[in-house]
This record gives sequence, structure tokens and C-alpha cells, in this order.
Amino acid sequence: MTPAELAPAVAPDLSIWGLFLQAHWVVKSVMLGLLACSIWVWAIAIDKTILYARTKRAMDRFENSFWSGQSLEELYRSLSSRPTHSMAALFVAAMREWKRSFEGQARSFAGLQMRIEKVMDVTIAREIERLERRLLVLATVGSAGPFIGLFGTVWGIMNSFQSIAASKNTSLAVVAPGIAEALFATAIGLVAAIPATIFYNKFVAEVNKQAARLEGFADEFAAILSRQIDERG
Repeated sequence: MTPAELAPAVAPDLSIWGLFLQAHWVVKSVMLGLLACSIWVWAIAIDKTILYARTKRAMDRFENSFWSGQSLEELYRSLSSRPTHSMAALFVAAMREWKRSFEGQARSFAGLQMRIEKVMDVTIAREIERLERRLLVLATVGSAGPFIGLFGTVWGIMNSFQSIAASKNTSLAVVAPGIAEALFATAIGLVAAIPATIFYNKFVAEVNKQAARLEGFADEFAAILSRQIDERG
């Protein structure tokens, strides 16, 4: 035997950090990109969880104030002096259109009901857009993450096979580290994609639930204003 054959083989580093360091630069780029996407997904998830909880509490507070018997004029004055969102924004937009119709001397009621409903529809669309902001990122990471990881895996396996062909050694000890490095990219892709998909489905359901509350309040408030229009007309 030659001295090289008698020398003990150096065991490859199969730790997570070792797999990353030994990977091809293309595979490293894929891993780093997927890790960045994973961090972005969790940042969006935390931000949206706080936003939806805050919006739900704001809806509950507004509904308590609205149905408490307080005058609509007083509630409008208290809310119109500061930035509002959700149901409060819907109420302020409708009341602003209502008051504009009565500030003029003509006091025409023609089309008032339609204008109020249109204003509330626009406000609901704006609020839904605010709630859905950056959800597309979650959908994109959830759908594309595994394929990006698979790309890193395919590239890593191709590079490993080229190294095997160059060394002319097909033993498992030589093949296994390269395959492990390649599969590590797919694992990171799944780590990024699975939470993104779960959060996206959860947040879409939450947006639909809050949108239904907004539309329900808009219908109730439109009916209240319609009765007042009929009384004044």
C-alpha cells in the first residue's frame, strides 16, 4: 500500500455550518437567499399578527361606542379629529359625505344614499388593501421556496457528480457529503416555505373575517342613514 492509502481519511464535517461552508457558491447563494426570505416571512407574520389584533380591538371599541346610544354627531366629532382606520374610518367617511349634503343651502337628497354607499365601498377596499399588504410575499415564498431550494439541490448534486468523476472514486464516503450539502438547500427551502404557507392561509382567513365585519357594519349604517334620509325627505 502507498502512504496515501495508509493515512487515515479525514472525516468530512457534516454539521450544518460545515455543510454550508463546503457547498458550491451557487448553493450558498440559494441558502442565504432562502434564509433571508425566512427571516422576512417571520417579520411579516409578527407585524400582521399585531396589526390584526389591534384592528380587532379597535373594531370592538368602536362598535361599543357606536351602539352605546351616543349621538352620531358627537362620535363623528371625536373621531374626525384624528387619523382613523377600520370601522371608524368607514363611519367617518360616510358621515363626512352625509354632512356635505346638508351643508349646502339646496339640501338635495337626490343620490345621497348611492353616494354614501359608494364612499363606504371605497373605504372598505382601502382598508382591505391595508390589511392585505405584503401577504403576496408570503404567497410567493410559500410557492417558490421549495423550487428555489430544489434548484440549489440540483446544482449541488451536479457539482458533486463532477467532483466524483474527477476523483474517480464512487465510495459512499465520497458521495455522501456532496449529496448532504445539496439536500441541505431543499431543507432550507422547506423551512422558509412551510411557515409562509401556513401564515398566508391564516392571515387570508383573518382578512376575510374582518372584511365581512366591515361590510356588515356598512350595511347596517347605510340602513340607519337611509331611514334618516326618508324622514328628512
